[in-house]
Amino acid sequence: MTWSVVATLVLLVLLLVGEAREHAVLQRLAKLGASAGFLVTAWQAGALEHDFGRIMFAALVLCAIGDACLLSRAKQWFLAGLVAFALGHLGYAAAFVGIGIAWGSAAVLGAILLVPAWIVWRWLDPHISADMRVPVLAYVAIITTMMTCAWTCDAGAATWSLRIGATAFYLSDLSVARDVFVRRAFVNRLWGLPAYYVAQLVLASASGV
Repeated sequence: MTWSVVATLVLLVLLLVGEAREHAVLQRLAKLGASAGFLVTAWQAGALEHDFGRIMFAALVLCAIGDACLLSRAKQWFLAGLVAFALGHLGYAAAFVGIGIAWGSAAVLGAILLVPAWIVWRWLDPHISADMRVPVLAYVAIITTMMTCAWTCDAGAATWSLRIGATAFYLSDLSVARDVFVRRAFVNRLWGLPAYYVAQLVLASASGV
């Protein structure tokens, strides 16, 4: 375990403390620091030394930008964060496609994943304002695509790391959705933030393959 992974996990704990106490300064510093931590982890893993890693690193940067945007509760910043994360998911999907996916399996899995996507949409739809329906629906489609690519690509020894990281990221998005659209509560962040940062650390570590 590298020092950047340890530092990110420590900052994650501080972030949760800040969230629990609603301490704005601690929230901002810990979140930005933790997001910088997974970028350093990717760099240490050698992500910038080959095409797959560079695409993964770009996706991580977009996610870090999304983290910064979500420090504000203003609607325009949330939308900016949504766009950044959507581009991050697309970046991951592009990286997975670049190393090769099984297209037949992807078609089958994509069809299967439409079921949870539909369930999530039906869950969120009553809570979403009219102007956010298209962005959220597009985001659900994009994360479903990313998951499909993650579970049907072949990255050798790193294959399962990519799958685990992508799945944890997918699940963490559900906590954000519940916190923003359904009911804001610390419990959403209590499990969602660890799922998110572990996901990014796993993906960052795998970016060096």
